[in-house]
Amino acid sequence: MQEIERKFLLKNDSFKKEAYNSYSIKQAYLNSHKERTTRIRIRGEEAFITVKGKSSKSGLSRFEWEKNISIAEAEELLQLCEPGRIEKTRFLVKVDHHIFEVDEFYKENEGLIIAEVELSSENEKVKLPNWIAEEVTGDKKYYNSYLIQNPYKNWKK
Repeated sequence: MQEIERKFLLKNDSFKKEAYNSYSIKQAYLNSHKERTTRIRIRGEEAFITVKGKSSKSGLSRFEWEKNISIAEAEELLQLCEPGRIEKTRFLVKVDHHIFEVDEFYKENEGLIIAEVELSSENEKVKLPNWIAEEVTGDKKYYNSYLIQNPYKNWKK
């Protein structure tokens, strides 16, 4: 149950032309401690509770456990969450053998777009599409749990 992923900022929104699917996501945190987080997420017509551990030193991997729950349960649990919500659209883009999940954020995080790609090992090679800008893997300010407490709109440009 180890999650291995890289994160990137984007140059532009040309990824949208390549996306084969998209859906809305609404999420909040029951717990956003730096050692572990517990997230409630509604993704399209599905809902999940997810526990994530502390990131490795490289920022590439961390423990992740996820379980499907009903949307009704998720809506109830969202009422217990810490203040703040993440609202975004996730676009799925296939590039060679990988699926890039590109999140376009709204509300307090309007203007932020992040691409993530999951890997099977930390050394796995990935072909980066031309819309990728800089890598931000391991930069905690791009974690959703951080964005709730320190929204993108408050960052100094």
